[in-house]
Amino acid sequence: MTSVKQIQVTFDCAEPERVARFWCDVLGYVIPPPPEGFASWVEFDCSLPPERQGSAFACVDPSGVGPRLFFQRVPEGKVTKNRLHLDVRVGTGLVGEERLAALEAECARLVALGAVRVRLLPAGGGNESCLVMQDIEGNEFCLD
Repeated sequence: MTSVKQIQVTFDCAEPERVARFWCDVLGYVIPPPPEGFASWVEFDCSLPPERQGSAFACVDPSGVGPRLFFQRVPEGKVTKNRLHLDVRVGTGLVGEERLAALEAECARLVALGAVRVRLLPAGGGNESCLVMQDIEGNEFCLD
């Protein structure tokens, strides 16, 4: 039996490069080097047929541990809640007020980048608090 060694998380969006750069700022990811033979991603993009220009962008974990994030342009806008979302783990190991303070500090940083705070899910039932947010195109994610 073979096992999966890597995954890629793909986002449907209207502006792939803009959303990718947002997630780089959120996660500390980087834009990978352009394909061989191209000095920049702009040069590569200009080599594509006009209908494909600006249609995709990606970012990667510089440590090579996290999954590659891929952003692809789609014609339709987001209209319903995500069926899958990312949990940005900023409060791991923290509890109570210390955890809330870490979540709030990261929330403030991300709001300054264009994210939207949706709601706090308070601790209860054995779970610690988390913050539901949206990225710059309305995709939900949690600060956990």
